[in-house]
Amino acid sequence: MTDATPYQVLARKYRPETFADLVGQEAMVRTLKNAFAADRIAQAFVMTGIRGIGKTTTARIIAKGLNCIGPDGTGGPTTDPCGQCEHCVAIMEGRHVDVMEMDAASRTGVGDIREIIDSVHYRAASARYKIYIIDEVHMLSTSAFNALLKTLEEPPAHVKFIFATTEIRKVPVTVLSRCQRFDLRRIEPEMMIALLRKIATREGAEITDDALALITRAAEGSARDATSLLDQAISHGAGETTAEQVRAMLGLADRGRVLDLFDMVMKGDAAGALTELSAQYADGADPMAVLRDLAEITHWISVVKITPEAAEDPTISPDERQRGQDFAHALGMRPLTRLWQMLLKALDEVAQAPNAMMAAEMAIIRMTHVSELPSPEDLVKRLQDTPPPPPPSGGGMHSGGGARAQAMGTPAPTHGASSGPHASYGGAAVAVAVDQALARYPSFEHVIELIRSNRDVKLLVEVEGCVRLAAYQPGRIEFTPTDNAPGDLAQRLGGALQRWTGNRWAVTLVNGSDAPTIVETRDAAENAIKAQAAAHPLVKAVLDAFPGAVIEEVRTPDQLAAVAEAEALPEVEDEWDPFEEE
Repeated sequence: MTDATPYQVLARKYRPETFADLVGQEAMVRTLKNAFAADRIAQAFVMTGIRGIGKTTTARIIAKGLNCIGPDGTGGPTTDPCGQCEHCVAIMEGRHVDVMEMDAASRTGVGDIREIIDSVHYRAASARYKIYIIDEVHMLSTSAFNALLKTLEEPPAHVKFIFATTEIRKVPVTVLSRCQRFDLRRIEPEMMIALLRKIATREGAEITDDALALITRAAEGSARDATSLLDQAISHGAGETTAEQVRAMLGLADRGRVLDLFDMVMKGDAAGALTELSAQYADGADPMAVLRDLAEITHWISVVKITPEAAEDPTISPDERQRGQDFAHALGMRPLTRLWQMLLKALDEVAQAPNAMMAAEMAIIRMTHVSELPSPEDLVKRLQDTPPPPPPSGGGMHSGGGARAQAMGTPAPTHGASSGPHASYGGAAVAVAVDQALARYPSFEHVIELIRSNRDVKLLVEVEGCVRLAAYQPGRIEFTPTDNAPGDLAQRLGGALQRWTGNRWAVTLVNGSDAPTIVETRDAAENAIKAQAAAHPLVKAVLDAFPGAVIEEVRTPDQLAAVAEAEALPEVEDEWDPFEEE
């Protein structure tokens, strides 16, 4: 018997062994080459990117480059490791004694890091550098990170750390600041298709361009995912692997038929859409996959509408590209975004429903129904064209321009002690000698602005929500606290005002004031404006047409003018004179 060579999956067989083999990471390779050439090699590196993009592979290539001695045994650190010397071979096979790989997902504790910290002081057994590769480093516990910090800050000259992570935001900033960071980019579709074609050719596999495009789209920029799917596709196909076989393998719906379904939904053809969905289901399509593809197409058409060059995606077939461009030209952005939101909700419903097909059908019915609804502009136009009902007897809001002025009028003025007499309390006028410095705060509103300008958010929230002002003079505040007011509010308010103004403030608690708090006044004014707006015939018609709708915000004409003025382009000082050049 002869020993048959064990089969090796494509993802491992074609794993990059040099920087030249890495696809789509030119910026990182260029930076590393410059660092090696200038002998400015960092003590620690961190690689971040999506799964399967090549983080651990890059770490091993760096480890080989750091320890490579060349075929003749005299070489130094290089970005072009020879792959032949004892160190390159041992690292490539994962058996080098001085290159330790640790999976932080399974070894998260401080004890695991202690082993590394205790061993860094011993020199490498045979290589130039002792290298620690920690994969999924974000999984380390807080105590493990803290234990590692000192060693990262002052590592021995013979030690290098290389971290890899898919969750860079979970790595403490104190660790990141001690590492040279490399963000590995998603591989562009053109590069991915070329890579897959190259591997398929080497394997002697026949696979169509459309099939490779489907695999590339499903891989979402991950080289490992793409090569694994290619491996599966080659095994799945008999002879030449086609797009239909790959689509069946991936559980994808036929894109052409999904475009047909999309067309029926946007036209409001509920019967046709349900028939098409049922036909796809009978052919083996998963209802969830159909809706997911429908969402993907909706997103793609929306992007093409904004940036037409997005239609040139190499993973899109020519027929699909043309149909997508036609849809983007014919459809408005509002129905597209509305369909997107409904599909997101439908995907959740189908995932949770006991019968996925029933939930998908109900979602399709709902989407075709909504597609026929008028846009907000059309609805307002229709409502404007409808004569308003006569006002109720006994008065009420008048229609016409006056109604609009009332519906969008200015908020009610803030009520407070500042609008009434400040100098009397308990029926007796109190003469107060106001210090010149305190005269800068003639009203309680000035105190509120002082708190806000000093950014004491906690005190501001408590004063606005818990103070029923009884009397105010510059330097003297009397108030009745609300039931939920903190017990030390008066003391803290007085202390804060004294710090900020340099003058003593008398802040006193009294009983009996039922004045509204600032929050209550603000809410009452806002509710009054919303009530006025809701009573307007046009707004009332909208609320009646859409039960459950609420008025989120009412802007006054002054507010709208202020926004318009802020967003307006600055005027050009030098005006063009048409007669100047004559």
